Amino acid sequence: MLQRVGLPVGHEYMSFVEAQIPDVLGTDIGVVVCRTGYTGERGYELIARNDAAGPLWDALLEAGEEFGMLACGLGSRDTLRTEMGYPLHGRDITIDVNPVEAGLSWAVGWKKDAFWGRDAIVAVKEAGPQRRLRGLIATGRGIPRPGMGVTLTRDVPLCDITSGTFSPTLKKGIGMALVPVMVNAEAEVGVDVRGRREIFQLVKPPFVDTSVKES
Repeated sequence: MLQRVGLPVGHEYMSFVEAQIPDVLGTDIGVVVCRTGYTGERGYELIARNDAAGPLWDALLEAGEEFGMLACGLGSRDTLRTEMGYPLHGRDITIDVNPVEAGLSWAVGWKKDAFWGRDAIVAVKEAGPQRRLRGLIATGRGIPRPGMGVTLTRDVPLCDITSGTFSPTLKKGIGMALVPVMVNAEAEVGVDVRGRREIFQLVKPPFVDTSVKES
């Protein structure tokens, strides 16, 4: 679709290319084509000016008509990124969640002499986190949603679901939560789903096979 509207493709995973949007608003307007794919699929994100976003969107939809391409919204994106175990800012990672807890130590520049919060995060790394972002997969029909309580036993609360949805790939409920490290990483836990205690298996994300890095 990007090629059909004159935009570059084929660059490496996690890279970006600056380009011009041809034939939009009658002038050359810049766009950044990012080879990221936060849905977990092989794909791209486009960063464009507000006044160019609408015409660019229309051009892409028009280019995809013959293939039956449909628009989808943030609900679809949220389902796909959860299947991949990608944390979402504001839910799984917040100002109160450090990178070690969230499993994002790989993204920290540990060798840098200084950066905001370095002392605090180094202390967490050395002492070990008190909780870790874990995946949960339903053993039954329960579908977790953000804010639902997670328990070890009925009377031992642990945490709340940070991300949760129905996985269309697995046909099961899946979610993520910041689970205390004292809980076995493969334990079964309960989730309060509208007053019912549904059983979930703790797992290590992602929930599906990954292919996002393929060219």
